[in-house]
Amino acid sequence: MESPDINVKKTYYPFIILLFCYALYAGIFIYRTSFIVNEVRYFCLLDDAMISMTYARNLAAGCGLVWNAGEPPVEGITNLLWALYMALFHLLPIAVEKISLCIQVSGALLLLANIITIKKIADILSDGNIFISFGAALLTAFYLPLNNWALQGTEVGALTFLTSLTVLKIIQNYKGSRRSLSPFILLGIAALIRIDMFLLYGTVLIFLFFAEPQNRRFNAFAGLGVFVISLLSQTLFRRWYYGDIFPNTYYLKMSGIPLGLRLMRGLLVLALFIWKMNWCIAMLSLIFIFHKRAQNTLLLYLLIAAQMFYSIYIGGDSWEWWGGSNRFISIVMPLFFILICQGAHEIIVDKLKRGYLIYSLLILAILANLNATRGAAALADALLIKRPLHVIDNQQKIQTALEIKKITTPDAHAAVAWAGIPIYFSERKGVDLLGKNDPVIARQPMKPISGIREFNPGHLKRDYNYSIGVLRPDVVVELARHPEKAKRILNEFYENKSVGEFEFYFLKNSDKIIKMKP
Repeated sequence: MESPDINVKKTYYPFIILLFCYALYAGIFIYRTSFIVNEVRYFCLLDDAMISMTYARNLAAGCGLVWNAGEPPVEGITNLLWALYMALFHLLPIAVEKISLCIQVSGALLLLANIITIKKIADILSDGNIFISFGAALLTAFYLPLNNWALQGTEVGALTFLTSLTVLKIIQNYKGSRRSLSPFILLGIAALIRIDMFLLYGTVLIFLFFAEPQNRRFNAFAGLGVFVISLLSQTLFRRWYYGDIFPNTYYLKMSGIPLGLRLMRGLLVLALFIWKMNWCIAMLSLIFIFHKRAQNTLLLYLLIAAQMFYSIYIGGDSWEWWGGSNRFISIVMPLFFILICQGAHEIIVDKLKRGYLIYSLLILAILANLNATRGAAALADALLIKRPLHVIDNQQKIQTALEIKKITTPDAHAAVAWAGIPIYFSERKGVDLLGKNDPVIARQPMKPISGIREFNPGHLKRDYNYSIGVLRPDVVVELARHPEKAKRILNEFYENKSVGEFEFYFLKNSDKIIKMKP
């Protein structure tokens, strides 16, 4: 029988080819998110990520970590450390239309590092089985939702890599009966990126308490110590700088929204995710839990379950309609892929003739199935035949932003529902109709909805009487749901005018609107 070392060496060249193919795929994906506006090629992130970019630019300019420079700070982001990372690139002489590319390349590098990490985890858990480790790496590399979130600028790539690296460090230490501070430091950093990563931190802490009785005291003191440092440091900063202990988005998505409604929606979208993924694939990942070596994979099951529980608790995400795993579950999907490959290998390779051929074909079929959550349309996304999610919308929003920039003075306020792209590229101050950057809206109760399908996290609160009637932005760029609710205010205080291809509402007698040629 060949040794695990020989098996691992056999995967060296195929794995290098896989990494090269992924780098090429990521490069094409990123390029496909770009577009030409006014003869200039723009790179742009998802709108939520562009909110963070606005905070980053203001910080780099010396205006503070804020959405609107010169106004009271509001924490309309939930990715503190990622926004600080974005700010570094705003210190460099990079054109505004190209700076998003730096964040996208960062996401690609993080996913490349994650693929390597997943292969190492699978190698250890499978005793160097080349089919399991390569299969897990392949599924990780070309899983569309993970690529979409990371390559379009969100913090998901960083969190996925840190989670996978934490698992690798734990199982390496477990194999060698060593104790280490590194898992806690990695998760402490992850929690500084997103505060909700403390759930995975707690899961790891509980696991180590029972899995490593010989290191129980060390893990308790070291783990709790880093936990407290990470939590206390950001909470004190948040309280000092923003005057609150939670991000504004916490109130937006959690306060004034019935728990039962959140749980119902969270369960519904999780069930739909599993069903569209194909519940047989989900069952395949559970086969190994009954194996004699199941303890080696227990941590993977726990982390996946923790993120699914969190997704249920908060009511899921805003892009469930698009298919695949949401931003929260995507973080642990590479661990899920390891379990899938282990389960498939367990029931096929040793029990069927030509088992390795059947296994390989099954992994390819699983990859296609995972990316076909909306049928052929989703596969077209994964194969980059179609442009990535929201790219056409992003182009329109940049065109809108450039028009706003031309017709308003630098101190003008623009009311928007998309709070990222229009404000970032127009370089104007914003009025956030959906409340991510407005503590008044965020703390209101949610608006009534006609059914669970209208439940869209982060898009359930609005108050046109306040956002437009009280704050009186100089230009209303767009409205959120039920625009008819704003009709009276707009008719009384605003003028509707066409600018190029767009229609805006301008505040009557505002001195911040540049007079347009008739």
